[in-house]
Amino acid sequence: MAQRSRPRLVDVAQAAGVSIAAASRALSGAAGVSDAIAGRVREVAAELGYVADVHARTLAGGTSTSVGLLVHEIGDPYFTEIASGVLRVAAQRGLTVQIGHTGRDPDSELAQVRALVANRVRAIVISGSGFVDARVQAPVKRELQAFQDAGGRVAVIGRHHLGADAVLPDNLAGGRSITEHVLSLGHRRIAFAAGPAALTTVADRLAGADQALRAAGMRLADLPVVEEAFTRDGGTRAALRILDEHPRTTAVVALNDDMAIGVLAALRSQGVVVPQQMSVAGFDDVAVAEHLSPALTTVRLPMAGMGEQALLLALKEPSARPRRRSTDHHLVVRESTAPPRP
Repeated sequence: MAQRSRPRLVDVAQAAGVSIAAASRALSGAAGVSDAIAGRVREVAAELGYVADVHARTLAGGTSTSVGLLVHEIGDPYFTEIASGVLRVAAQRGLTVQIGHTGRDPDSELAQVRALVANRVRAIVISGSGFVDARVQAPVKRELQAFQDAGGRVAVIGRHHLGADAVLPDNLAGGRSITEHVLSLGHRRIAFAAGPAALTTVADRLAGADQALRAAGMRLADLPVVEEAFTRDGGTRAALRILDEHPRTTAVVALNDDMAIGVLAALRSQGVVVPQQMSVAGFDDVAVAEHLSPALTTVRLPMAGMGEQALLLALKEPSARPRRRSTDHHLVVRESTAPPRP
């Protein structure tokens, strides 16, 4: 049989082993098919390119009034503030936003992308770190490429290997700035509370820290870098490990504010006074950072603005090459850092 450039519904049904009616209900989200069958039909349709074609017809008819937003941790204030920017632009354009939570799991990310495509969103914004190993996101990249080829639009926040328009937080320079600040106070016994090294955000912020350390005659490789989940609970676990394994530490640099909040909680539970006995710094400057006790020294990123920029990119006409929008950063010095005690 000759290959068709635009597969028909019957092709999807045959490949998935279901009736045409069942395939149609699965792709439209209508009742009458099980989740397992619907998932199989959507997967086959995505492989054949049929979902993308349905999406393109939806766009052509002007009926798609929704966009998708995928975040790593829906409870992380970093993503909450990014979402606020996306929602603001969507409201101005008369669009609704479907939000999905991936938990930094590539398989979950792929499933969420497929669900958004099947729901015929106009555009997809993926917020959060990519993965250092490009192979991890290769299936998502293929899915998004088919979506874009058929008229959908994609933008990402953070460094990804997805071939899409991107808003790039100033992670490298920010990592350098926060480390320079801690060094300038006189700290040399510094520990880093980090998320998984497989994440590009973690890699970039640590690379910036290493630049600052080398300028001071030190190396990141000679200091503790404690990897835990890039979350508040992960910060708590990292701080307890630092106290146990590196008791002479005088400053902890957490690679996001959520981890820093966990670090502060762990130190408080152990009777360690901040900043008199231990300085703590974070990264992002989420809204709650200035209201902590003590208020958190951190790096400010324009998170709501990043969300706005990403959706605006996703709503533009496609360009020949992926567009890049870089952000700035600002060091915000508050009460959680001070010189080490003699």
